[in-house]
Amino acid sequence: MTVSAASPALLHGVGDRALSWLDEHREHFRLTPDDLVNNGAVVERLKPIGELALNMQVLFREGVAGSRQKARAGQLLDFAWRELLDGGNVLARLQHDEPLSPVPLEVYATFHELGHRHPGLEAAVEVCRRTATWTALEMMPNRRLGVLNAERKLGLAPSSDFGEAVARTWLGQLPEPWTVQLHIAYDLTHTVFHLTNWGEAPDRIPPDLADYLTRYLPAWMDDWADLEHWDLLGELLVVDACLPRPTLDAALWERYAGAQSASGAMPIQRRMPEGDPARVFDLVHHPTLVAAFASAMATSRAMSAVR
Repeated sequence: MTVSAASPALLHGVGDRALSWLDEHREHFRLTPDDLVNNGAVVERLKPIGELALNMQVLFREGVAGSRQKARAGQLLDFAWRELLDGGNVLARLQHDEPLSPVPLEVYATFHELGHRHPGLEAAVEVCRRTATWTALEMMPNRRLGVLNAERKLGLAPSSDFGEAVARTWLGQLPEPWTVQLHIAYDLTHTVFHLTNWGEAPDRIPPDLADYLTRYLPAWMDDWADLEHWDLLGELLVVDACLPRPTLDAALWERYAGAQSASGAMPIQRRMPEGDPARVFDLVHHPTLVAAFASAMATSRAMSAVR
C-alpha cells in the first residue's frame, strides 16, 4: 500500500507552535530554592531541562528553523544554561553530592556539544569514570546506551562496548512485535535516540534493526494513534524519521497535528488537562518537547526528499 507523505508545511507548523509554547512557559522549567536543596528533586527537574537543550540542538542541526525560530531557540538555550543551570554550577553541585550519578554527565553532554564548558564538572566526572563502579553500575540497557552516547559527545573513551550494549536492549534482540506495550515502546524509542545521537546519524542503526523497525513501526504508530497517546506517537514519529525510508505518513501526522492545542502544547493522551498552570506544565511539557523534536526531524527529511 502506498502511503502519502505529509507536507513540510504541516510538519513544520507542529514544531513552530510547540516551540512558541515552550518559550512562553520557560519559567516553569526553573528550579525552586526547595528543589536545589533536594538532590532527588534536582534530578527530576534536570530531565526536562536536558530535553529542552536537546530539542534546540536538533532544531539547529537539522537546519529547518526560520530566522524567528532560530532566534527563539538560541534564547531558550542561553536561558537554560545561564539561568536554569547557573552556568553549569547546578550540575557540578549534583556531581559533587552524587559522584557516581550519570545524570550530570548526560545533561552536560548536550551543552558541551553546543560550546558551553564547565572545567570543574569535567574534572569531577573524569575522576568518577576511573572507578570500577562507573562500569559496574546496574541500569537498564537503553540507559547504558545513553551514558555511552554522552561520553561520545564529550569525546571521552567509552566506558563499555557500544555494540554489546545495543545487543542487550529489547530492540537489539528483535523480540515478538506484538509485545510492544507502553514501557517497552519507550525503551525502544530511546534505544533509537541514543543509537543515532538523537537523529543525527540514522546510519548507525544496524541493518537488521532498521529492517525490523521498517516492518513493524507502521502498525505500532497506528495502534498508539488509535489510543490517542500523543506523547508516544510523537516519539515513534521520530523513529520513523530516523529510518532509511521514512513514511512521514500524512494521515498520522494530520491526526497528530489535530491533537495539538491552539496554544501549541501537546497533551500526553487524548486531550489537554485543565487546572493550575504549573501542574498543566508538568503534565504536558514532555509531549510538547517531543512534538518539537518530531517536527524538526520529519521536516528535515521531507525537505531532503524534495531537493
